[in-house]
Amino acid sequence: MITMDELGGVDVDGEDQSVVEESTEPPICGYIHAASETPPGPRHQGTKATITRITGLPNSTPSDKVASSVILKSHAQPHTLAAKSLEQRLETDVKNGLSSGEATRRLERDGPNKVEGAQGLSVWKILLRQVSNSLTMVLILVMALSFAINDFIEGGVIAAVISLNVVVGFVQDYRAEQTIQSLYALSAPTCKVVRSEQIATIKAESLVKGDIVLLNVGDIVPADLRFVDGLNLSADEALLTGESLPISKHPEAVLNDADVPLGDRVNMLYSASTITRGRGKGIVVATGMGTEVGKIAQLLRENPNLDDDASRLDAYWKRVKNNGRSILGLDGTPLQVKLSKFALLLFALAILLAIIVFSASLWNIDDDVLIYGICVGVAVIPESLIAVLTISMAVGTKAMAKGNVIVRKLSALEAVGGVTNICSDKTGTLTQGKMITRKVWLCNGSAAVVEACTHPFDPSSGTVVWNDQRSKPISPFSSTARKFVECLSLCNNATVTDGKPAPADDAAETSTISTVETSNWTAVGEPTEIALHVFAMRFGVSKAIVSQTDGTQLLAEHPFDSACKRMTVIYSSPGSSLVEVFSKGALEVMLPLLDAPENMKADLIAKAESLAAEGLRVLCIAHKTVENSTSLKDTRDIAESNLTPLGLAGLYDPPRLETADAVKRCKVAGISVHMLTGDHIKTATAIAHEVGILGGDLNVVEAANATMPAAAFDALTDTQIDELEKLPLVIARCSPTTKVRMVEAMHRRGAFCVMTGDGVNDSPALKKADVGIAMGLNGSDVAKEAADMVLTDDNFASIVTAVEEGRRLFDNIQKFLLHLLISNIAQVILLLIGLAFKDNEEKSVFPLSPIEILWANLITSSFLALGLGLEDAQPDIMLRPPRSLRVGVFTKEIIVDKMAYGFFMGSLCIAAFTCVVYTPMSQIYGLSPSYGILGIGCNAEYNLTCDNVYRARATTYATLSFLLLVTAFEVKHFTRSLFNMYPEMYRGPFSVFRTVWRNKFLFGAVLAGFFITFPVIYLPVIDRRVFKHQAIGIEWAVVAACVVTYVALVELWKAGKRRFGKGIIVYGQTTVGEV
Repeated sequence: MITMDELGGVDVDGEDQSVVEESTEPPICGYIHAASETPPGPRHQGTKATITRITGLPNSTPSDKVASSVILKSHAQPHTLAAKSLEQRLETDVKNGLSSGEATRRLERDGPNKVEGAQGLSVWKILLRQVSNSLTMVLILVMALSFAINDFIEGGVIAAVISLNVVVGFVQDYRAEQTIQSLYALSAPTCKVVRSEQIATIKAESLVKGDIVLLNVGDIVPADLRFVDGLNLSADEALLTGESLPISKHPEAVLNDADVPLGDRVNMLYSASTITRGRGKGIVVATGMGTEVGKIAQLLRENPNLDDDASRLDAYWKRVKNNGRSILGLDGTPLQVKLSKFALLLFALAILLAIIVFSASLWNIDDDVLIYGICVGVAVIPESLIAVLTISMAVGTKAMAKGNVIVRKLSALEAVGGVTNICSDKTGTLTQGKMITRKVWLCNGSAAVVEACTHPFDPSSGTVVWNDQRSKPISPFSSTARKFVECLSLCNNATVTDGKPAPADDAAETSTISTVETSNWTAVGEPTEIALHVFAMRFGVSKAIVSQTDGTQLLAEHPFDSACKRMTVIYSSPGSSLVEVFSKGALEVMLPLLDAPENMKADLIAKAESLAAEGLRVLCIAHKTVENSTSLKDTRDIAESNLTPLGLAGLYDPPRLETADAVKRCKVAGISVHMLTGDHIKTATAIAHEVGILGGDLNVVEAANATMPAAAFDALTDTQIDELEKLPLVIARCSPTTKVRMVEAMHRRGAFCVMTGDGVNDSPALKKADVGIAMGLNGSDVAKEAADMVLTDDNFASIVTAVEEGRRLFDNIQKFLLHLLISNIAQVILLLIGLAFKDNEEKSVFPLSPIEILWANLITSSFLALGLGLEDAQPDIMLRPPRSLRVGVFTKEIIVDKMAYGFFMGSLCIAAFTCVVYTPMSQIYGLSPSYGILGIGCNAEYNLTCDNVYRARATTYATLSFLLLVTAFEVKHFTRSLFNMYPEMYRGPFSVFRTVWRNKFLFGAVLAGFFITFPVIYLPVIDRRVFKHQAIGIEWAVVAACVVTYVALVELWKAGKRRFGKGIIVYGQTTVGEV
């Protein structure tokens, strides 16, 4: 037996650095001056000498495609061997196939033909991810300390918070993984093989090297095959190479160079590609992880941090360090890292505050002092932050699902809001992923344009405009136009149907209107032929209708061949000795066959070049009527001689209607959009202009570097790329390595980028990017597993929706983070100054009890913060430049605001406590004067000396609670007054009521927080035993005064910010450097 290793190894570092010479070859137009030049090859022309020649294939030159970074070593590669040689090496028989016994032995030796995806997330990994952040680690530590000192109530509450966060996050991530799994499609569940001289249908997993596979139109290639026999076979390899058009395959071709890029191996068929035309037979040369798809999947499974050259000790230390960073949340999105560092800072601050408390007691630490120290430490930590953040992201994820985006990781949702660059594929994302006949030009001077086509298979979708006369459709057809559309229909092997009877011919119109109904049209065949057939059907000239109406019958067909690049059919009519010959093909091969004056040929060439410059693939349509003869059927040259030109058809993959607007929104938002495509540079450039990626805002220098072939980009060193003023906006003929290098170049410039992709070849770049987004409809399984998000509609506009949702989430995170930290700062100020309040035993008295602090942080603040997390997006959210990644969520404005508001709140809470303790309010209740008396042991439990302290605590708690309720409304906007927060929507003295009602969840949370304060203060037993305070009366006047004072202080602070222009974003000024 012979293994794949004997056929050649794999060099994942190799890369084709050939320089591409751009031309107007198909899929654009074709080499115009065909009469004096060698006809071009099966795909493109003009590659420099580093690409090999193909032997055994007439009139062919290699492609300019730079395909994959995975290149086979020289000698004995399948594409360099003749079919007979490969047959001998693999010990198989093309005619009879392997024997069943031999196939079974090879299956046991090599394993099933199955590609293992990237290492997916197990249940335990998803669970571990929920606690892998510093804030959760700090909460776990505080919980352990609480249980250690027998404070079970506090420990239990914190345990509940941790559990809530873990459960919500786990459920969300697990559901996302399950949704992704449901999107995975079986690549090729069954296939036809020749075994033991019999044709059998087997599971694709059972294929082995040496198997003989039979393929027909529509089949998915189940493994890597050496194409050995067939007729006019083409394969769509877009998922692997990024090539938007099917590639013609040639079994007789033998390549001399082992390092030919994948897209140029015209004698190979690769796993996961689709047969779009013809039929054929191939020998399996690689299965499972040995296929090109498998090799890319293997790259995703490998740990990029492992270094084979490192010592065992270094490797162990690196692994420990990486695990430590992961557990502490120091690896991840900018927000994750910022919050994790912030949590560590808070933990250090909590320790410092505890040390201050212990020092104030001269390190005479008893249970009361220890509890007070922990209480101060707990006050500085926003216990509910992680839970509120998780729930807000889960809600945002549901909103994204409605916007056709599945979020696999909650962290990716906030990350996508901070992107500075979007690198998008063209085919199927910016465009519809299907060809349409965009323009036609007839030899009589008439021209038509198809506009607003939303469903390429639906003849009623879009509008056909003749000669720019939108209101004056041409009817009836001229004879030239009629023959033109008949040729499109009859010289065609595609079928287009919606399952309904075909419309009558007399119902045809020359202008069609878009349908509002859901289209069920389907098509089978070559994309080019489908597009031509649909255009003919727009005028009621389908093949079936023409045959029924005119009674025409197909006499002969000279099929399309990549060598001659044309197709011809011959039709006869009943009772006539004349036959109609219809032909179509690339202009360079049709010109010598045309019976037309030189000025007509010159017009054809000029118009074809004009259409090609627009990125259209141009075909020439011709016809003749002659006497019937057997030579027409038998001899192609006779059938295709002296043709009369009818016109030209220009085809392309149209942009989605919403793409241009989405790109414009990105530009306004300061986000740079880049197109990285495997398509031809002229096609890519034309689409980029149409959707607005390349616009008139570029200067001469920028425009010169805005588009670049991948070969030229790959030839640059990292230093040369970094020296470019701006990175290219369009890179054509991209390989996986090109996309990865683009991401790396952006990272070196400090950019935060999104990468989209659908093919297996996109997976490494998806994994490398800050946020990888895969296509859910047409994407490969490997790409989905490598991505952070998946688009269920494969639409670029959905990415922009995701960015908007991410920005909304980030804004709201700042709002509730500000709210939570204001509360923490106020409590720290209150408790630290509270050290000065000494009882009769010279022990510090708590201005707030530990349970009051936890209640304020976890119950009152949590629901308010969650309400802020559900705020609607600001109207100007996509008018701002991307936020600075260096600053992150803690902007200077946030830091100053939290200190100011926290100082206001903490000072007023101290004022409330001192007003009750140090004023003669006790006399109002008929008690003996006790102001200034702080009792004995009032931190532990109630006794008769604690009335003053317990009433003061209740007053302080009520003040803190109500100030938190007011703060929730104030932080809805950082600069605008609460009484005029939405001047664009609400005006007048009562606008404040509409402002607070705008977010109904927040309004409900404030209302609930207001009413729940009273039972907490007045419920018997609970007030003294649990919260360590008691009912109050006249003290409510103190609470009211503090609330009024606080609102006045906050409004004055905001007015000062508005007066001096602090914290106000000046829209249109980019804060992040363009890359």
